Formats: sequence, structure tokens, C-alpha cells
Amino acid sequence: MPQDFTKWVACWGNATSINNRQEATYAKDLTLRYPIRMRFSGNKLRFHFSNLTGTEAVTISEACVAIKSGATESGIAENHAAENLAAENLAKSDYRPVSITFGGNAQGTIPAGEEILSDEIPFNVTAGDTIEISLYFANFTQMNAGTLITGPLSGGKFAYGNFARSSELPVNLSRATNWFYFLNTIDVFTESGNFALVCYGDSITAQDWPDYLTLRCERDGFKNVAIIRRAVCGTRILREYSCITYAAYGLKGATRFPIELSVAGAKAVIIQHGINDIIHPVGVEVNKFRPWSDMPTVEEMEEGVRELYVKHARTLGLKVYSGTLLPIFGWRTYNENRDVIRNAFNDWLRAAPEFDGCVDFDKALRSASEPLKFAEGFDSGDHLHPSAKAYEAMAECVPEELLK
Repeated sequence: MPQDFTKWVACWGNATSINNRQEATYAKDLTLRYPIRMRFSGNKLRFHFSNLTGTEAVTISEACVAIKSGATESGIAENHAAENLAAENLAKSDYRPVSITFGGNAQGTIPAGEEILSDEIPFNVTAGDTIEISLYFANFTQMNAGTLITGPLSGGKFAYGNFARSSELPVNLSRATNWFYFLNTIDVFTESGNFALVCYGDSITAQDWPDYLTLRCERDGFKNVAIIRRAVCGTRILREYSCITYAAYGLKGATRFPIELSVAGAKAVIIQHGINDIIHPVGVEVNKFRPWSDMPTVEEMEEGVRELYVKHARTLGLKVYSGTLLPIFGWRTYNENRDVIRNAFNDWLRAAPEFDGCVDFDKALRSASEPLKFAEGFDSGDHLHPSAKAYEAMAECVPEELLK
């Protein structure tokens, strides 16, 4: 394994938002497990955990990381040397969990409204490995801080009981989940040429295209970039909801962006955000939480992106690429005025000098003959979210200059 590891770079990342309000908001004696495909080789890991939207402190009773079963014996032995496990135990199993610690302690507490960083963990990984992060919560835990994401590389499991160190979760006690709780970002100590590309947005980005972009990078040999997803379903640039009905729609841009752009090794950000600002307002006579006064002008949206997003990204030294908004014809709140706003905003996103470039998702996915609509096969069926095929097309239209 190369020894020229010189810097920390985020190799996986997610946003943190508010869990969808349900009758039950606490869990006890719960194991969460998330498999993550590594983009880079490295010799140390560190883990960011977030309780940003929690109202109570959360204690992680035990956390560990392991290379998914099937890893090479040499890599396993190297990692377990970090915990001084007896050599004779190495032959028993190929699943070797290594403790994630917090100030030298096995337990870590995340205060309400805050994020914490684990200790640096000596852990050898090779690009292409899948690692599994397991979190165990022994006591009643407020499950407020989580984000729903989907895609071919995204998903985890939960189980009742402490199975953090088990190679498999019991089938009868576990289920799949696309909710990612508390685990926010993973950094790897890696080579100097590696970097992160941040994809920032709402449900369009919380769904599949960032995963397809990662797969494209693997396919086409873009080995030095990790795709970091910072996306929350339902979020808006300018406003947020204060009711539990729409709590999962999360925080507004002014609050989210400075927090979510804290990404080790980031070089650029793609911003594809704003469609919810346009489609949400319906009037209090229809929905008391969605007044017409929430409807922004094009100028307000432009100012929001310019002042809340671009200026902050520049202070971090990032390149900034805009992402155009997708067709909405046929969506349940569609009307002509909303599309006038969307198209005018897209025109600004394509041409504004504030950006280093534009990823024209709209052009890539719209019908050539009926540009207000998705192209054939690109509509998921709700006339707002793309199909899996369309998400692949979104990944394909990201310029190569962002990937190398």
C-alpha cells in the first residue's frame, strides 16, 4: 500500500436533517449498520456524527468499522494490529471490527444541535473496498437527526439488539433502511491528489444521481474524486417549515449551506436547488402551512443563491457550478406561472458570471419536442422526480472538468 498519504479528504458524506415525525421518535437497544464504498486508499479514518436537528443529547454506546466480509487477510491483520488483538484470533473470521473512539472513550455523546468528530482511527483501506460502520444505542435515543437518501450505493440496515461486532445482522431482527441517522461524513487520510466534489440540493439530489456519478467515475477512471452528497428532501433556499407535518423538509439554505459545505478536501460544489421554493406555495385556503406569500420572485431566488451559497463557497476557495431545475409539467401544483419562474431562474443559472459553469440538467432530461416535459422514459411518474434512467443521464452530463 502506498505510504504517501498526506491529507484528509471526505470520501462519503450526507446531510443531516429532521426525521419524519412519527408516533414513535425514540429507539432503544438498536444497531445501525451502513456499508460505504471507499473511493480512495488510505491509512486512517475519522467519522463525523451529527445531532444537528436533535433536541436532546444522543449517546452512541458503541461504534465500530470493519471491512466487509471477503477482504484480504493481510488488510484485516493490519487493521487489527491497531487494537492489539491476538494473532490467533485472525483465523476465526474475516470480519474484524475496529472500535471508533471519542477522546479515547468507546462511548460518544452528541449534544443537541451539534456535531462531533471521532478520534482518528488507524485503518488501512484500498480504493474499492466496502467498509461497514456499525452504531449501537443501548439506551432510549431520540431519532431526530436523520436523512432519507436513495441510490444503487445507498442504504443500510437496523436491528434490535447489540450486533455492532457481528459479521451479519440476524435476519429475523433486522430490516433495510434508507434513513441515515447521525453518521454524517467519513474522512480518509489519503494521497495529495484526491479531492471531494459536493452535490448540494433537495430530493432530486437526495435520490440516485450522485450514486450514478460515483459509478461513472469508477467506470471512466476518474479515481481522484469522491462524490459528497448534501441533500435533504423538500428543502427550500429561502424558507423552512416550523410545523411537525413538514419537519422532514428540513432547514433553509441560510442555515444548511455553511454547515454542509464543511467538507475536507473539497474542490467544487454543484448547486441544484430551488424547485421547492417554486412548487410549495398553494395558499392558506388549501394548506395553512403553505401561504402564497412564500412564493419567491426570480430575483429573490437569484439573490438567495448569490448571497447564501456562492459567496460562502468562495470564502472556502471552492469552484461553484449551478445546476438547472428540471421540468415540472404535470406535477400536482403545476401552473404556467411556476414554469415562468423556473425557466427564468434556469436562464440565470446558465449565464450568471457568479458561477464557474453550469450543469444543465434541464436540457439533458427535457423532451426535445415538448421542453416543458421530461423526455420519454425520464419521468418517475410524479412529473417532478426523474426515473432511474434519468438519474443516470444526470450523472452523465456532469462535465469531466469537475471529475479530474
